[in-house]
Amino acid sequence: MRFIFSYLKKYRGMIAAAMTIKSIAALGELMLPYVLEHMVDDVVPRQSRALIFGWGAVMIALAVFVRQTNVKANRMSTKVAKESIYEIRRDLFWKSLGLSGNQVDEFGLPSLNSRMTSDSYNVQNFIRSFQAMGVRAPILLIGGIAITLTMDVGLASVLCILAPIMIGLVVFVSWKGIPLYEKVQQCVDDIVRIMRENITGIRVVKALSKEDYEMRRFGEANEQMAGKDIRAGIVMALPGPLMTFVLNVGLTIVVVVGAVRVDGGLTRPGVILAFLTYFNMISMGVMGLNRVFMMMSKANASAARIAAVVHAEDELTPLPEAEAAVTEREDYIVFDHVGFHYGRDSAGAEHFPGQAVGRFDGQGRQKSLDDIDFSMKKGGTLGIIGATGCGKTTIINLLMRFYDADEGAVFIDGKDVRTYDKDALHRMFGVVFQNDVIFADSLKENIAFGRDVSPEQMDAAAADARARDFIREYEDTYEHRAVVRGANLSGGQRQRVLIARALAAAPDILILDDSSSALDYKTDAALRKAIREHHADTTTIIVAQRISSIMSLDDIIVLEEGKIIGHGTHDQLLEGCPMYQEIYRVQMGA
Repeated sequence: MRFIFSYLKKYRGMIAAAMTIKSIAALGELMLPYVLEHMVDDVVPRQSRALIFGWGAVMIALAVFVRQTNVKANRMSTKVAKESIYEIRRDLFWKSLGLSGNQVDEFGLPSLNSRMTSDSYNVQNFIRSFQAMGVRAPILLIGGIAITLTMDVGLASVLCILAPIMIGLVVFVSWKGIPLYEKVQQCVDDIVRIMRENITGIRVVKALSKEDYEMRRFGEANEQMAGKDIRAGIVMALPGPLMTFVLNVGLTIVVVVGAVRVDGGLTRPGVILAFLTYFNMISMGVMGLNRVFMMMSKANASAARIAAVVHAEDELTPLPEAEAAVTEREDYIVFDHVGFHYGRDSAGAEHFPGQAVGRFDGQGRQKSLDDIDFSMKKGGTLGIIGATGCGKTTIINLLMRFYDADEGAVFIDGKDVRTYDKDALHRMFGVVFQNDVIFADSLKENIAFGRDVSPEQMDAAAADARARDFIREYEDTYEHRAVVRGANLSGGQRQRVLIARALAAAPDILILDDSSSALDYKTDAALRKAIREHHADTTTIIVAQRISSIMSLDDIIVLEEGKIIGHGTHDQLLEGCPMYQEIYRVQMGA
């Protein structure tokens, strides 16, 4: 709750006004049965139509006043909820963008999605409701008991006995319900993950006829979530029938005792009528408290999940120069004996069967990179090739500081990458990732991507990426709109648009991570020639699966299980690296 209230501090005035107006409305609502009792016991016996219509008009005016003040308070509550949840979602979104690779792995993308959606909705619901029900319910409860005490102490004692019992039930059940809702949200994460995987890979699912298998997998997760949600709902719904039973018993007691007291001349009929109305109000107050506690249980669990992200420590803050590593090499990019792991393996063992022990550190963590040591001159070109999972993309992740190396250091222009401001570092790069994204926007916006790119720069980048020709074939050219993930473009067209995006801002370092796999050899060769001719000052790193994409580069690194087993030019590797020779024979037929 402390996390939620930290966002509500700036709205204290509006919240106070809304709760004050709501309190006035609740007090007005409490006066309605009192006026009714006065009419039945004092006005009607006088047999004056004028008085009856006059007091009837008072009741109508009071009802209209209560209605209007409630509307005003509810609108103010809704405004506070809308504006505060906007700030919470904004901070959550902004923090999610700034998480390190390790933190994203820890939270998981499906969990971040559900925190942004269902969790924030639970918090919004609570913020809106507690301003209204959180004030109205206690006033109806306490005020109803207080007024009935002034009318008939004997009958009011029934309410005084029952009210604490009902409140105790609500508090106890709410206390039990909070952990249950935390488990429900964890199940929501699993469902979001499965849905995300299936929507992203829907073509694979259809191509392999695995719809039934995925339906069963989703059904199992859905049943698990439904079971926990039902259990939480049952626990939180228990006060309802219990309180209804208690209230009905109390109502019966009031009617019976009231009838006896009226018959004995100890009270009046109007008091009994008012008591019945107040009894309903008190029950509404208790039920209102139950709803508030239910929403608070959900919001408390959701707020804790959101706060875990928003308050996560920033792992990628710039390192002070005094604490940074230094290098004596004068090259532009330097990897100085770098080692890295993504974390402890799932089995927690020292190594997996069939894998080299050397890929694991002393703590049983699988090493993705081991003693990676190379350097590049400014404007140089480097190719990285190797089997799937050998660590090619991990090198890129360390260079761009999505993760920090566990051993050794990475340098750009003589400086430890950890000393760069995150935004300043990333502005140096133009990059196409292995599974990059085309956004649902125009091709112009996909290439410019919010940067200050002139039309001339954009067109030149598209020409170098061999994307200009097919873009100009559209009637609206660069204004042509791509759908989500570029589904209305072919694989080669998507890759060329992505390469144009990487080239558009004239980056210092260009990284192409398996970005030409969907291009034919002729287009791939023309692309590499354009980059070589028009971006000669750009330091280029190409991660590839096929030798034809990297054979003309200055240097080539061959990776196997996170280690460099070959480093040199194409000709040098053909002479001295057996794995490179094997790849060349398989791909080039020589």
